[in-house]
Amino acid sequence: MASITIYHLYPDHLNLYGDRGNMLALCRRAEWHGFKAEVVPVKPGEAIDFRRCGLLFMGGGQDSDQVMVARDLSRRRAELLEAIEAGLALFAVCGSYQLLGHYYRSASGDKIEGLAVLDLYTEAGAKRLIGNAVISCPLWEPARTLVGFENHAGKTYLGSDLQPLGHVLSGYGNNGEDKKEGAVYKNVVGTYLHGSLLPKNPWLTDYLLQKALEFMGKPVSLKELDDSMEERAHREAIRIAASKKHKRHSTRA
Repeated sequence: MASITIYHLYPDHLNLYGDRGNMLALCRRAEWHGFKAEVVPVKPGEAIDFRRCGLLFMGGGQDSDQVMVARDLSRRRAELLEAIEAGLALFAVCGSYQLLGHYYRSASGDKIEGLAVLDLYTEAGAKRLIGNAVISCPLWEPARTLVGFENHAGKTYLGSDLQPLGHVLSGYGNNGEDKKEGAVYKNVVGTYLHGSLLPKNPWLTDYLLQKALEFMGKPVSLKELDDSMEERAHREAIRIAASKKHKRHSTRA
């Protein structure tokens, strides 16, 4: 059985709001597609061989964890950028997504320098942006919806040339202002959506696996899987998001 290598960066520090479930989804779907998923957990200070990795996964974390992660990864920034330009797949959620940008400025005014992998920056907002979210994602043609749960105080703004992961149909997205959610650069996907995101959005899971296989020199077509259960969960998440959105509007009226 062919294998796909997934590096799980800092699992003991970056695992908010069920983000670990994304790893379970990646591994299970890889196996269903006929590939063995080799998961390599990476702790702070440990070496990372980007040449043997197909996909990097980074979950969400507290501000203190972000400082540690930023410092640790900054030593490997040149290698990481080289791998990204070559097609490495990278999936980053919430705090890790923020770290891929130029900086994150906390509510107290402290500035956490990012990796500057993506042309974005984040400023702490006055309130937390919490709730179920639905976005329209143009990674596919026609566009598919992604569903998840967001809980962040940071407000992220993209550079003019950086493509968002999707456009907000329900929820807040990057900043609650411009209707953009997440960011995509080459095979890097950053998002604020927790929940876990991947089990309810199998098309995104397969997209990441496909890109990882291509980077590892295994450009094969994935199988057609029975996603009926995942699609039911996806539709239910859309229904819940719509009902809560309607309730908020009714309350304001």
